[in-house]
Amino acid sequence: MNASLHERYKKALPSFLNPYYVEPLEIVRGDGSYVFTETGDRYLDYFGGVLTTMVGHNNPAVTAAVQAQAANVMHTSSLYLSEPMIALAEKIAALSGIPDARVFLTPSGTEANDTAILLATSYRKSNQILAMRNSYHGRSFTTQAITSHSSWSSTSLSGLQVTFVQGPYQLRSPFRGMDDEAYTSACVDDLSQLLTMTSAGDVAALIAEPIQGVGGFATPPDGFFGSMKKELDNNGILFISDEVQTGWGRTGEHFWGYEAHGVVPDMLTFAKGVGNGITLAGIVARADIMDTIDVLNFSTFGGNPLSSAAGLATINYVLEHDLQANAKAMGDRFRAGLDSLANDTPWIAEVRGRGLMQAFETTAPGSLEPSPQHAGEMLEATKANKLLVGKGGLYGNVVRMAPMLNVSADEVDEGIEALRTAASSIS
Repeated sequence: MNASLHERYKKALPSFLNPYYVEPLEIVRGDGSYVFTETGDRYLDYFGGVLTTMVGHNNPAVTAAVQAQAANVMHTSSLYLSEPMIALAEKIAALSGIPDARVFLTPSGTEANDTAILLATSYRKSNQILAMRNSYHGRSFTTQAITSHSSWSSTSLSGLQVTFVQGPYQLRSPFRGMDDEAYTSACVDDLSQLLTMTSAGDVAALIAEPIQGVGGFATPPDGFFGSMKKELDNNGILFISDEVQTGWGRTGEHFWGYEAHGVVPDMLTFAKGVGNGITLAGIVARADIMDTIDVLNFSTFGGNPLSSAAGLATINYVLEHDLQANAKAMGDRFRAGLDSLANDTPWIAEVRGRGLMQAFETTAPGSLEPSPQHAGEMLEATKANKLLVGKGGLYGNVVRMAPMLNVSADEVDEGIEALRTAASSIS
């Protein structure tokens, strides 16, 4: 059955799409932290459809909200008043930390980041953008220009002038080996020099992920972006925090990734987990920035009643069950297990991440030479042990894991045991 379905996949879909695994899985059902295939096999899901199913598959509260809304009306668009859309925007604005916030809802994180760049360049009347090395911000023409990740870059063409600055990926940085304070200072000095040497003045914005997602969960020192923003503020440059993967309490210590750095961004973008699988994303910005667009604009599918109902139910579930605290507690438990695994595994060079957003990078033992082979073997071996994880990193050598925010201690221990068994089967 799967072989036949895989052949249909390859014939109907573009060649740049490629499913995980030598023998791809067909997932037909989910329940909490687990998914089930058409053959009835059960897998512990530590990737959530790329950090998107956030509060468990078939979460009763979210499912009920979607079913109730679908029975009334699924779509109207922002050209009409919609209680779910407005309530969701109010909720997100209040949670964002951004003063006098306005919220524009979109179907995807790519579109949210695209909108952020549109706003920044319009507000600052400049096409100059700063982004971080090893970053990923989406697949549109605009967001590809601000992606510094050659394995995910589809084109070099752009109407933007983009300069990439040193960022969170310390393991392969030229500043590797410095302590956190010295590393941050070196990156800020690099930013200052780039502004002096390469910009024509009036740079619009810096966009950055507080923890780099596709880049393999590269995590900067606390306060890193706070120091960066001081230099930005000296030059009137906006700061955009791409919270597509770090938002909604996933990092445990904070609700938003930017909060680890003692700053408030001018804009933040969000997506993925907020709909728990329903297509929902958006951007929060100060009113003066959002209102720089003074022509009619709307998103056909952004904030439609079905997505908004799912988003409200998901956010309320996170808040009512204090899942940020669970992400901290279970994240610490998970990290302890991963650190122990890394100490016993010579081809794991580094464990990194925060809360329930953890990864490890695989290298040739005793060196920093990337080993995508080990990561690929680990992907297959975890599948054999009924655990689903993801891959990432510039070289495809990072194993990425993001358990549900309501994951239990038993499920964390089950995942660690599966990872240990998988790793022991790899030489």
